[in-house]
Amino acid sequence: MIRFALSLALAVMLALPARAAVDIQQVTSPGGVDAWLVESHEIPFVALEIRFRGGASLDAPDRRGAINLMTALLEEGAGDMDARAFARARDGLAASFGFDVSSDALSVSAKMLTENRDQAVALLRQALVAPRFDPDAIERVRGQVVSGIRSDAKDPNAIASQKFREMAFGTHPYALPISGTEEQVAALTRDDLLAAQARVIARDRLYVSAVGDITAEELGGLLDTLFADLPPTGAPMPGPADYTLGGGVTVVPFDTPQAVAVFGQRGMARDDPDFFAAYVMNQVLGAGGFDSRLMDEVRAKRGLTYGVYSYLYPMDHAALVMGQVASANARIAEAIGVIRAEWLRMADEGVTEKELEAVKTYLTGAYPLRFDGNGPIARIMISMQMEGLGPDYIATRNDKIMAVTLEDVRRVAHELLTPEALHFVVVGRPQGLETTN
Repeated sequence: MIRFALSLALAVMLALPARAAVDIQQVTSPGGVDAWLVESHEIPFVALEIRFRGGASLDAPDRRGAINLMTALLEEGAGDMDARAFARARDGLAASFGFDVSSDALSVSAKMLTENRDQAVALLRQALVAPRFDPDAIERVRGQVVSGIRSDAKDPNAIASQKFREMAFGTHPYALPISGTEEQVAALTRDDLLAAQARVIARDRLYVSAVGDITAEELGGLLDTLFADLPPTGAPMPGPADYTLGGGVTVVPFDTPQAVAVFGQRGMARDDPDFFAAYVMNQVLGAGGFDSRLMDEVRAKRGLTYGVYSYLYPMDHAALVMGQVASANARIAEAIGVIRAEWLRMADEGVTEKELEAVKTYLTGAYPLRFDGNGPIARIMISMQMEGLGPDYIATRNDKIMAVTLEDVRRVAHELLTPEALHFVVVGRPQGLETTN
């Protein structure tokens, strides 16, 4: 799927209530590490979220897949502990660490009990600054990555998403698979993994949030313990991704009874003043589940699919409006025609007063189930930081939604949505569709 964790976190963040009981403190450690903190002392544990901006897009050009493989190995032994010893130490502390990577960020999620916090932090520090990359661990995890690559090669959704990215972004890292190819992964060495670590795990692209049983002073010491030994700088960011894909259809032949279509066009940056109007507009168009126009027209009225959706996808170096649908090979062409028509209708007419009020009611009244507990709050806060939003965002977000007018949505829909630029990548044996570019 072309959506990544960062866009999912953004969707949750945009659904926060206007005034949740979240008191965000901005903390700077004695060593100069910045973080956001929400103290919550009812339960004796703390959740940490750590992000290193850049992610897999920082792979060296001839070492694609190295950052992904390196990330998967961070918990496979560190310091004087091999993979089994590290796992025993972590489990003995009742701590949990999670490592993941997307095109734009390497993510670390950690939870630890107050009574074991110092030991858990010391263990996590080892994973970040002294991973072992033992030969047996490298080969085991390499096999897992290759298995995932082979699985994606048989998945119409993954094929469609990757083909769209290749066509949209040309030679930019966004065009390349995060995991690399089988051949690229097979060629990676331990030295490549050490170089990948240095490219992305560095102080100059670090973001941190903490929620739980910890004070600002305690957090300051924790931050310096964790990050003092990181290199000050990593690899340069890749720079803007030129979107090079025009409108049309690309068919990727694949034997499957149900064709998958990924579609998209140029989008809007998260810091654009009109982003909230675009967000409201897209909620009506395709992000509102069964209440969206696409679901109503493509599924409810015509029975062409079980699901269709659209979403705003602002990345660090490009922005898209994307969507996806699956339908029988004999009916996918009709589904695409309906989607194009709805894209055009929204661009021409915008939304109705009834739709606008319903969406505002939903967006300002819904309290997302995931906004419940230390971990989810920490993830939301770190997304806010990376998107350049201030700590007051939670308190002001609903006011921004309510300020969107009918004319705002109509203007933005007309400016943003360009049906003639909408491109569909279809994987399957679609009837009545041929590649047009």
